[in-house]
Amino acid sequence: MTDPKRNGITVVGAGLAGAEAAWQIAQFGIPVRLFEMKPLKKSPAHHSDSYAELVCSNSLRADHVTNGVGLLKHEMRLLDSLILRCADSTRVPAGGALAVDREDFSDLVTKSIKENSLITVVNEEVKEIPDDGIVIVATGPLTDEDMYRSIMSKVGEDALHFFDAAAPIIHSESIDRSIVFAASRYGKGGDDYLNCPMNKEEYDAFYYALIEADLADVKDFDKETVFEGCMPIETMAKRGYDTIRFGPLKPVGLVDPRTGDQPYACIQLRQDNRSASMYNIVGFQTRLKFKEQERVFRMIPGLRDAEFFRYGVMHRNTYLRSPKVLTGKYNMINDKNVYLAGQITGVEGYVESSASGLLAGIYASIQYLGTEDFQSISEQTMIGAMAAYISDPEVAKRFQPMNANFGILPPMDRRIKNKKERYEAYAERALSLVNDFRESISRYR
Repeated sequence: MTDPKRNGITVVGAGLAGAEAAWQIAQFGIPVRLFEMKPLKKSPAHHSDSYAELVCSNSLRADHVTNGVGLLKHEMRLLDSLILRCADSTRVPAGGALAVDREDFSDLVTKSIKENSLITVVNEEVKEIPDDGIVIVATGPLTDEDMYRSIMSKVGEDALHFFDAAAPIIHSESIDRSIVFAASRYGKGGDDYLNCPMNKEEYDAFYYALIEADLADVKDFDKETVFEGCMPIETMAKRGYDTIRFGPLKPVGLVDPRTGDQPYACIQLRQDNRSASMYNIVGFQTRLKFKEQERVFRMIPGLRDAEFFRYGVMHRNTYLRSPKVLTGKYNMINDKNVYLAGQITGVEGYVESSASGLLAGIYASIQYLGTEDFQSISEQTMIGAMAAYISDPEVAKRFQPMNANFGILPPMDRRIKNKKERYEAYAERALSLVNDFRESISRYR
């Protein structure tokens, strides 16, 4: 099917979106040149030489079809997603969520890419958008200045900025198991989380220490937008005394075995690797100074002697006003040969970034093959709805990063009052349409 006179498709960046895009293109029998600057150079947030590195949490969030990102995962599995395949193979206990051993996950993605005979990896930093054929730019939210300027010269629009954050990771052997107990809320998912229960006195002491702690100097933080899904724990706490107690510290569905009662507040720890030697503090993205993190977070019951593998950090991410510059296929309005994928498009989250790469890879392949009568994926699917959202001119003025959620799906043709039944109906409709889409692209693979 591939024209031997053409060189294939170029993908810039081997993060979640780029790796997924390259994989999808290869499934069409099309050669791929995948440019990745690692290990020669790394962004401030990256540490590993592997591809698809998870720089924040190790959780890909909920995995049930009645949750927006859960439905997105099921859709991606139907479309043979490399990222979901590797995530499912390296999962660690996380209740109803899909969490992975981050090193095993990235290593498996890297191995899959390198062993694919149609994908040629070029370890080189690309400083401007290649102009020799179809290209997918998946350089991530920390796109460096040269590539950033190249993109902006194409789109002619100012980019937006927001700050993202990572939670601390601690050594499991430093957790006091006489205080911390294993359980999931309401018993869902088994004993997948470790829980640090607080009474009111402990919460009061922790709360006031948190909101008064010294912050690290993050350039332009106070001038920029902070995405709600990555709000620093201290910023959230300053919104009010009960804000975090009804957020990441909510105690509902948990019982402290020492008292037989629900705690006043509760911090959860989630397993971060397969050997369970590392745990991250759920929801504790932060910009506190490292010494302050040690001082304040060791006030959490059971973490008095916590040993930190990694402190919480913040970094600035960049995304475009995509509704003004991208189509629903993730390619540029003014240059159909250039596709963008990942967080730079305004999708927010690991899975969403991977999904944008998946769809960009499929559409770029269809364009490469010269197919004229191809039907785009329905906006009634989650993956299609996200593509529609980032390209919708109606949201251009108020555009901000978007997670997968049922709010972006077109409504059902009938009213369903029960929320669970309504979401199940959304999922049934979406998965049926994804199956149709899968059948339509299978003719070209």
